[in-house]
Amino acid sequence: MQEMKQTQNADQADEILVAEDICKYFKAGKKQTVKAVDHVNIRMKRGETLGLVGESGCGKTTCGRTLMRLYDPTSGKIYFEGRDISKLKGKELLSFKKDVQIIFQDPYASLDPRMTIGEIISEGMDVHLKNLSAKEKEARVMELLAKVGLNAEYANRFAHELSGGQRQRVGIARALAVEPKFIVCDEPISALDVSIQAQVVNLLMKLQREMGLTYLFISHDLSMVKHISDRVGVMYLGSMAELADSEDLYGKPMHPYTQALISAIPEADADTENTKDRIKLEGEVPSPLNPPSGCKFRTRCRFATERCAQEAPKLRELRPNHFVACHLYDDNGKLQGELKAE
Repeated sequence: MQEMKQTQNADQADEILVAEDICKYFKAGKKQTVKAVDHVNIRMKRGETLGLVGESGCGKTTCGRTLMRLYDPTSGKIYFEGRDISKLKGKELLSFKKDVQIIFQDPYASLDPRMTIGEIISEGMDVHLKNLSAKEKEARVMELLAKVGLNAEYANRFAHELSGGQRQRVGIARALAVEPKFIVCDEPISALDVSIQAQVVNLLMKLQREMGLTYLFISHDLSMVKHISDRVGVMYLGSMAELADSEDLYGKPMHPYTQALISAIPEADADTENTKDRIKLEGEVPSPLNPPSGCKFRTRCRFATERCAQEAPKLRELRPNHFVACHLYDDNGKLQGELKAE
């Protein structure tokens, strides 16, 4: 019993971020509300990468921005290194934001066109590292440029003089400038050429190994998420549908939505691509202003039952470290009733 408690305490000490029942709602007119993030639970260990995937509009980005307090949560608790940061304000919130940074999706829109690259990278230092002298800041900018694969001469250039991949490298250097512990990567490769995407992802993985960083990697590119992530969460209409270790989720997906997403991943081999079974979802994604009752996915699910319309499924651990929100399975992770024969 004592050994079990020590193991639990060690696991908790190793967790850098815990989100409990997080909700983020937005008003849409006088009477309507968009539930962009709806009762999501996330636990992240120090040094890991959690991938977050799902269709456009499912709440991935809103979830990431809420976890780092760019958005204030409507309800729920967020703990960072054991401290509740859900309602931090003033200097305490500023102190927390030094430890948590973001790499934005669009490298063209996220860099100020009137500032040099050196000024962009050092801007965060002026807020969080005020004890550094001008020479120390300049030396750190040069160090960061080298770390992300850019020459020192880029410090005096402007964003319009750089390619998309170079701009995203600057965005990464800016995020690293204040020595963060946790970085939200908000679709950091989606606006880049395919030939550049792998370079940026490999750079992120290299920096993680060297600096012990923790990533929340948001993307709709399932192949890239599998490559970089230790665990993967699948979101649908603001809720978490499935959460598991990367190999387990891609090898044995359990939620019908996850199964459909993974079946759509293109194969490099033409013969395999032409012969594999692809699950095609029927119907359109429901409006977040008026989501279906019960399970939000039931209107597109081939296995939906009356229970799915009446009761929203809870996220349950059906296999070790494999959580699924679906009525199709019993508590032991086995298909129920008539579904066993399908």
